[in-house]
Amino acid sequence: MTTSSLTRATLAKDLRLEWRSKDAINSMLFFALLVVVIFSFSFNPTAEESRQIAGGLVWVAFLFAAVVALNQTWARELRNQVLDAYRVSPAPANSLFLAKAFGNFIFVAVLEALMTPLFIVFYNLRALGPTWQLPVVAALGTWALVVNGTFFAAMSIRTRSREIMLPLLLFPISIPAVLAMVEATSAILSGEYSARPWIALLATYDVVFTTGCLLLFETVLDAE
Repeated sequence: MTTSSLTRATLAKDLRLEWRSKDAINSMLFFALLVVVIFSFSFNPTAEESRQIAGGLVWVAFLFAAVVALNQTWARELRNQVLDAYRVSPAPANSLFLAKAFGNFIFVAVLEALMTPLFIVFYNLRALGPTWQLPVVAALGTWALVVNGTFFAAMSIRTRSREIMLPLLLFPISIPAVLAMVEATSAILSGEYSARPWIALLATYDVVFTTGCLLLFETVLDAE
């Protein structure tokens, strides 16, 4: 089997398991909903203020909610030694990594699609800049979170405190991406400045870290 066919097979398996259990989606939705409600009562922003802080609130909510799904990425593979079986198989390691990353991307994208209307309602949001740039920022930003999150989740899966270790590894290295996501989103919502430099930074970040994760994942997979 080729890398692409193995990636599709693993991705389809993960999607079927999530469809049956809905563990990751339900956990992320509950967490993100709490963040939206708590922030709305804490800030009670006007329309002008909401455009200034919404970029940060949206991505902070998605970042913390995504960690819930990322922590479960490799936990299923530890059951019945599935991950160990994959390690000794001739299947390329990158097919497993890409399947997990694409799966997490789909889960977080579904979360964003469900939660965005709530953010719009609670914070009375309206884009004054180019609206078409928002899906681009969402796609690039989501990939930036999940590609590193999937990689570091694999690194921390065998540690005792993997729920704590993953945020400790992921959050510091995600600071440039989070900054670019927040600034780009705020620029589009406010219309006060161009989001293109931040979108370019996000795209560069994605290329660099996706390449690095693909090059290093086999080493992480084979490590004890």
